[in-house]
Amino acid sequence: MAIGKNKRLTKSKKGGKKKAVDPFLKKEWYEIKAPSMFSVRNCGKTLVTRTQGTKIASDALKGRVFEISLGDLNNDEDQTYRKIKLICEDVQGYNCLTNFHGMGMTRDKLASLIKKWQTLVEGNVDVKTTDGYTLRMFAIGFTTKMPNQVSKMCYANSAQVRQIRKKMVDVMREEASKCDLKDLVLKLIPEYMGGEIEKACAGIFPMQNVFVRKVKVLKKPKFDLVKLMELHSGEGAEDSGDKAERDAE
Repeated sequence: MAIGKNKRLTKSKKGGKKKAVDPFLKKEWYEIKAPSMFSVRNCGKTLVTRTQGTKIASDALKGRVFEISLGDLNNDEDQTYRKIKLICEDVQGYNCLTNFHGMGMTRDKLASLIKKWQTLVEGNVDVKTTDGYTLRMFAIGFTTKMPNQVSKMCYANSAQVRQIRKKMVDVMREEASKCDLKDLVLKLIPEYMGGEIEKACAGIFPMQNVFVRKVKVLKKPKFDLVKLMELHSGEGAEDSGDKAERDAE
């Protein structure tokens, strides 16, 4: 082989092996603060890479969505089937101030409700709260036996299903459009709307296990720090949803 032809033999490899750096050394822990409608305000911690050059830590945190069980947020084991989504809207010091971003139901709870010999009715509606939030709410309900019914089947016909769905939509729209987001969350926590739908449908077909199974935030008003601070001011709502429960009675 002619000398000087194979140039790669004489050259060393470009850039030696990079030193393995533990990525967690560049991270910082931030506290997640829940709004005042929940009794537990410190609901967890989250990681973020430290501010470095133009990459600012608070910008990476804003818009981050956390999914937390309502049982943990209210110290109540009976509410563990509810999942609450909180979105980080502002960072102050090492605290992430969050706001309500959605609600869901665990799959095992939904699966436990679905049985034979009954009709499942679902309805959904887009509503606008008084403070400018546009939400999409999904309700679910099941028919049940009439008093003194012998037959094990309790199926509703299609006309009744349509009437029940209309009642669901009307109740959700009415309850959500006359209050702000905070009051709406306080109504959702104790299943107040489910009870109202059951009452409204009593004349059409007896209903059971009526829940608002899901809530999505579609649109938000322009970010207002004053309103967010109001949500986070005061101690935890120890009586989360009590007012709505009293109304239901």
